[in-house]
Amino acid sequence: MNDQTLRAAEELCAAGRRAVDLGLSPGSSGNVSVRVGGTVLMSPTGVSLGDLDPEGLAVLDDEGTHLSGPAPSKEFPLHLEMYRRSGGAHAVVHLHSPHSTAASCLPAWSTTSALPPVTPYLVMRVGQAPLVPYAAPGSHQLAENLAKLPGRFDAALLANHGSLVAASSPGAALEGAVELEEASRVVVALRGSTFSVLSPEEVRELTDRYGTTWDV
Repeated sequence: MNDQTLRAAEELCAAGRRAVDLGLSPGSSGNVSVRVGGTVLMSPTGVSLGDLDPEGLAVLDDEGTHLSGPAPSKEFPLHLEMYRRSGGAHAVVHLHSPHSTAASCLPAWSTTSALPPVTPYLVMRVGQAPLVPYAAPGSHQLAENLAKLPGRFDAALLANHGSLVAASSPGAALEGAVELEEASRVVVALRGSTFSVLSPEEVRELTDRYGTTWDV
């Protein structure tokens, strides 16, 4: 493992531990990956994100061929599709955090975002996050459902399942997942109430400033 790959592996493991410390990855749920050159390092199947070891990660190529290390998480097709969707992304975090999972069981706010623009921070730090239609965890159908969604996005909610975030680094992807969890918590708390959202002009001002995407 060269220095660049080792640094990426260490950052991936640190992001996994932080997800557990924040209570966002119960048990052995969730999976994380980082792309380095033409390879993808991924959390192994059945291993808690709090127990990840840089020397014990699964190694795959861009097509999903297992090159070395333990067997990868069954969600590797989902991660690979997210890399294809987000051309500049170098890390993907998928969590079963409680509020994102709860929000993923609700009807989508719109065809382009599962959540409304309820806080500026969701718009600034994540952007729109569509709802991916349900398919069994680990199935190629789930990755295909993600592939079929229109538009640009770097995050999504998986129906009845959890969150998925792509970013430039494992730390940045986790920060996006944290913000998505917080916005989901707000939306779930407001369920059944009348509430305000940011106007299209307010959303556009934030996306222009922070480089995120929200179709309004």
